[in-house]
Amino acid sequence: MISFDLSDEQKMMRDTVAAFALEQIRPAARIADESCSIPSELIAKAWELGLVRGSLPESVGGYGDPRVAVTGAIVTEELAYGDLSFALHALAPRLLAFPLLEMGTETQRTRYLPALAAESFVAATAAVMEPAFDFDPADMSTIAQRASGDYVINGAKCYVPLAADSELILAYAASSPDRGFAGVEGFLVPRASPGLKISGREKNMGLKGLATFEVTFDQCRVPAENRLGGERGINFARLVSESRVAMAAMAVGVARAAFDYARDYAAERRAFGAPIATKQAIAFMLAEMAIEVDAMRLLAWEAASWLDKGDDAVKQSYQARNYAAAAALMVADNAVQILGGHGYIREHPVEMWLRNARAFGVVEGLAIV
Repeated sequence: MISFDLSDEQKMMRDTVAAFALEQIRPAARIADESCSIPSELIAKAWELGLVRGSLPESVGGYGDPRVAVTGAIVTEELAYGDLSFALHALAPRLLAFPLLEMGTETQRTRYLPALAAESFVAATAAVMEPAFDFDPADMSTIAQRASGDYVINGAKCYVPLAADSELILAYAASSPDRGFAGVEGFLVPRASPGLKISGREKNMGLKGLATFEVTFDQCRVPAENRLGGERGINFARLVSESRVAMAAMAVGVARAAFDYARDYAAERRAFGAPIATKQAIAFMLAEMAIEVDAMRLLAWEAASWLDKGDDAVKQSYQARNYAAAAALMVADNAVQILGGHGYIREHPVEMWLRNARAFGVVEGLAIV
């Protein structure tokens, strides 16, 4: 029997992050969307919550807290409830820190993790997605080949968050393309590496506050010691699952924000002498939205619980991510419909949440629990 009774620590973390998201992030979300930038002072405050360094060992400057996927799902949902772009920006260093922590060699952890446990925010990222409509993380076009003791990487990535500000990029590439997930490796690529090119910032329909970039590798040579995990390599299937759980949980946060706003609007907006929430069409729509939000969360938490038990959770995370991508879009679209003409103007945030929700069906690898 599955139980999701939260521990006292999880409740405290949820309440702390939820308060920060509602009081600090939400008021700045529209400005960030319009200006296409995240306020650095807010990122600094988020960093103080220990959302990255909290799970890093005390030996490298972290707090040494246990890393729990269900807790990660709770945190990412609450941050995305405030604003999705902010959540992805604030948690981007996890894309490098957590794979290093979980699968890096002792030498790699000792060398790179202290910088990620600094007292102030450190930009870091990973390059997963490729600019192809049929991108499949188990069938990458970016290739890494062994050459004279090094690895040479060729290919292109897109939607790489904070790439221009990151000194180190964790790039995923296929060393054995015919082996699916098992053939994908991770490489620690310094930004100054010859053959690495970071193009201009991408212009996206949603996630406008988040800086994402296309990154190309043209005969980019990195030492063999920069292969994540050394000779044993990585469990890429598990990393993909951890990412999909994070994205599913963030979709819950966006959908919940849209539902809450539409529900409150419908309760206050009056037409023909009564709140529109009392009209059957609106009431049924809100009920369906509430059901979807809870269903999305249960799928995300179930997949996270499999990860916490040590399973790769490929099936569970795929189901959670795909369901959440469709459900978040539906909930956000319904929110726009409930607001009517008001839903289409920038005076209300539902149009922003609709644009952001569309990203869940498109992107991979932008977050990790």
